[in-house]
Amino acid sequence: MPPSASTNLGYTPPDGGWGWAVVFGSFISIGFSYAFPKSLTIYFKEIQEYFSISYSQIAWVSSIMLATMYAGGPVSSILVNRYGSRPVVIAGGLMVGVAMVTASFGTSILHLYLCVGVIGGFGLAFNLQPALTIIGKYFLVKRPMANGIAMAGSPVFLSTLAPVNQFLFDQFGWRGSVFILGGVLFNCCVAGSLMRPIKIPVSKTTEDNISPQTAGQDESKPSGCSSKLNQFIDISLFKHRGFLIYLVGNVLMFFGFFAPVVFLAPYAKHQGVDEYSAAFLLSIFALVDMFARPGTGLVANTKWIRPKIQYFFSFAVTYNGLCHLMCPLLPGYIGLVVYAVLFGLAFGMVCALLFEVLMDLVGAQRFSSAVGLATIIECGPVLLGPPISGLLVDIFMDYKYMYFACGMMMLAGGVFLFIMNYYNYRWLKKEEKQRNAEELQIFSTKELGAIDEEIKLSIEEKLKD
Repeated sequence: MPPSASTNLGYTPPDGGWGWAVVFGSFISIGFSYAFPKSLTIYFKEIQEYFSISYSQIAWVSSIMLATMYAGGPVSSILVNRYGSRPVVIAGGLMVGVAMVTASFGTSILHLYLCVGVIGGFGLAFNLQPALTIIGKYFLVKRPMANGIAMAGSPVFLSTLAPVNQFLFDQFGWRGSVFILGGVLFNCCVAGSLMRPIKIPVSKTTEDNISPQTAGQDESKPSGCSSKLNQFIDISLFKHRGFLIYLVGNVLMFFGFFAPVVFLAPYAKHQGVDEYSAAFLLSIFALVDMFARPGTGLVANTKWIRPKIQYFFSFAVTYNGLCHLMCPLLPGYIGLVVYAVLFGLAFGMVCALLFEVLMDLVGAQRFSSAVGLATIIECGPVLLGPPISGLLVDIFMDYKYMYFACGMMMLAGGVFLFIMNYYNYRWLKKEEKQRNAEELQIFSTKELGAIDEEIKLSIEEKLKD
C-alpha cells in the first residue's frame, strides 16, 4: 500500500513534544471507549436475573452501545473536521457520563438499551474517533508506535475495570455501580482538554495540500450532491480500492470480533467458575492485550513490516479466528486461562493495527472521513454479532457453537484480506511502474523538445551571421 506521506498534510508532524500529551489523552479516551462496553459484562448475569430476560436480550446492551459507537462515526468525523478533536471529546465525555448516571435509575431493559446503548454509545463515538484522528496530526515516523500506545488504553482500563466492577457490585449492587461509573466517565472531558490543535503554518500551498477533499485523491472532483456531501465527509473513498478491501474484510471480521469478549465471563460462570475467577479471566486477557498493543506497534514500525503492514494485519485477524476455534477444545479453568492469554495477544494485535493500516491506506488527512465511513458500515456486524452469538447459546445451551461461529467468521475475514492484499500490492506495483514510465516518456518528450528548440535557435543565429 502507498505509504502515508507528510506532503498530504502540508506540514511535517513533530513526532513528539506535546504529541505525547495528546497520546495520553487518546489513551484515556480509547480506553473508556473500548473497555467500558466489555467491562459491563460483569453485571450481565445479575441484570439478566433482575429483569428475567434471555442471553440474547442482555447481549443487546453491549451490542447496541458498540454499534452506536461505530454508527456515530460519520457524525463524529463531520464534527472533528469542523471543530477539531478537543470540543468533540469533551462533549462525548459529558454525554456518556450523564447516560450512565441516568441508566442507574432504569426500570426496564429498554431503559438500559436507550441510556447505556444509544446515548452512551454516541458519547463513546465522540471520544473514539477524534482520539484516533489527532494522533495522525502529531505523528508520522513514530505513528505506529504512538497508535499502539494509545490503543493500549483499552486493555489497561479493562484490566482495572473488571475487578473494580465486581467490587462495586458486591458493595453497591448493579445500580449503585453504574451510577459511580457514570461519574468516573466524566474524566473523558479531562482527556479531551489535552488534545490541543496542532499549529500549522498557513499558506495558500498548505491550504491546498491539506484540504480533505483533495488530499491523496486520484479521482475527478465530484459534482452536484456528491460535491456538497464531500464538503463534510470524503465519500470519494468508496472509489479507493484499498479502502474497499479493508472494509469488506472488516465486515466479515466484526461478526465474530466482540462476542468472545462479551461472553468470556458468562462462559466461565456457566462452566462452574466463581464470579471473581471469571472476572479474573478478563484481567488476564486485558493484561496480555496491554503489552500486545504497544509491542505490535513497535514491530509494525520496523523496516521489514511497515512497507507490507497489510499482511501483518491479515495475519492478526486469522490468528484471532484460530484462537476462537480452539477455545471449546481447552478443558477446565486452566484451559480458559490459556485461551485468555492467546486471545489477549491476538486481540491486541488486531486492535493495534486496525486504524494504523487504514491510515496507511488513505493517508492521515483523509483518515477522519475514512474512519467515519468505515464505522457506519461496520456497525451492522458489531450490532448483530453478540446477539446472534447469544441466540446460539439460547438454542444449543452451550457456548462452544458460539465460539466456533465467531472463529469461522474471523478466519474468513483474515483469509480474504490475505488474498486481496496480495493482489492489491501487485496492482499498486504495476500502476507505479506505469506512472514512472509515463513520467519518463513526458520527460523525454520535453527534453527532445528543448533540444529541437536549441537547434532551431542555433540555426537562426548562424543564418543571421
